[in-house]
Amino acid sequence: MLNIMPKAERAMIATPHYLASSVGSAILQKGGNAFDAAIAISATLGVVYPHMTGLGGDAFFLMHHAASGTFTGFNGSGKSAEWATPDYYSSKGMTAIPQRGILSAITVPGMVDAWWQVWEKYGKLSWEKLLEPAIAYAEQGFPISRNLAYWMRKDEVFIRASEQLSALYMVDNELKKEGDRLLQKDLAATLRIIQQEGRDAFYKGAVMQTIVGHVQRDGGLLQEADFLNFTGEWVDLLSTTYRGYEIYQMPPNSQGFTALMMMNMLENMEMSAVPRASANFYHMMSEVIKKAFRDRDLYLTDPRFREIPLERLLSKSYAKQLWNEIQAEPLKASEHLSPAIGQDTAYAAVVDEEGNSVSFIQSLYFDFGAAYVPGTTGIIMQNRGSYFALDPASANALEPGKRSFHTLMPAMVTKEGKPYMLFGTQGGEGQPQTQLSILTGVLDYGLSIQEAIALPRWVYGRTWGEEGDALKLEHRLEADVYARLKKWGHRVEPVNPWDGIMGQAQGIVIDEKGMMSGAADRAGMV
Repeated sequence: MLNIMPKAERAMIATPHYLASSVGSAILQKGGNAFDAAIAISATLGVVYPHMTGLGGDAFFLMHHAASGTFTGFNGSGKSAEWATPDYYSSKGMTAIPQRGILSAITVPGMVDAWWQVWEKYGKLSWEKLLEPAIAYAEQGFPISRNLAYWMRKDEVFIRASEQLSALYMVDNELKKEGDRLLQKDLAATLRIIQQEGRDAFYKGAVMQTIVGHVQRDGGLLQEADFLNFTGEWVDLLSTTYRGYEIYQMPPNSQGFTALMMMNMLENMEMSAVPRASANFYHMMSEVIKKAFRDRDLYLTDPRFREIPLERLLSKSYAKQLWNEIQAEPLKASEHLSPAIGQDTAYAAVVDEEGNSVSFIQSLYFDFGAAYVPGTTGIIMQNRGSYFALDPASANALEPGKRSFHTLMPAMVTKEGKPYMLFGTQGGEGQPQTQLSILTGVLDYGLSIQEAIALPRWVYGRTWGEEGDALKLEHRLEADVYARLKKWGHRVEPVNPWDGIMGQAQGIVIDEKGMMSGAADRAGMV
């Protein structure tokens, strides 16, 4: 029997892949806590969800430690190579950083360091036990999911162009198919070294030396000093209040503050009075999104390089000012055009019986990242650095040792100081928008987490290759909704029901009695 919304009292896990969920459950049953389970899930996703995440990518962890009552975050995003400068690219006649290939792989992967630091601070089980499931799936293989098979077909040109990727994903010059076994022996060997030697193997030892050796041979920019000097960062979370709840997000270089800005604006009206399936709802959402994205695109970068006026951006008075701008022309679509952003990510959440909660997200940026694998490491390198701008006037201008504007934004809601909801989604530009849908669904419309995730969604903005901004809406609404939005000036673009462009969300809600409800998105299910 299919239970569309699992409930439990002791613990809950929500991930985008059933094998990762089973690994997390096994870790908890072996005496591990939520932090242990999160690391094991993260590592497993890097094996069974290789088109979205892996050792060559970044990760953000937003956490509640029950014993101390603290809420904290870990920024595991990589910094750019010291040799990566605008002059380097302009000297090659380039006006932008390539989106794929060796010259897009210019940031140090931060995920392994994130695992290590979270484990050192909060873990209970041994480091070796946490990586063993991922190694087993890499060594022994697993069935290729429908989702992975889809992305293999979509990115066939990049797979064929890479000796390492084609060896993994092709047989007899044809792509493997859904259900075929995927073996990743090279990746298993790399994970085994990290299991035996810890994070230093990746940033100081044999793994680092192999990565750098091949990157340098292949004409890349990462060097040993970039890895040796890298460390992730423990950070204070950002938050805002909303109708008796507190919403937590990661600070910049994450775009998390945009969701807080949006909720601050929406607090100026009674959301529950607006029918959720109405044109008014989608119009209002698109307008608050544009206001938040306007400031995001102006300011978001690595805060070590440029000041970001967060106190003003997150103030209730500024939200009221933005809301008044919207109300000045309440039924007219405003104009805003953001840069095109990649969207491929994996989010997961864990709550254990001690009350520890981990909301975390990880990514290679694009599907299959840079589509570059250094030698025999089995590691697909991320292309997050391709989003840096070569224009020095841009907040996100490429500078050595800098973290890029980052789409990753795990979230948590608390009630009376205790975790109430953990949630997040795949989707780049769509992440704060899907979070907005889930937040209003649960907090304003009184829906369960599964019902909120299942609501018809939208994405405003661009993905790579698109010239203009569009309001993409799932084709699950009444015809007059699309007609009204077009009349008000929106460039409406209906997409298929449950279209993958709407992201892949997961979430957990904990009620006042401690009962947990878990949910996963139907879109893009494996």
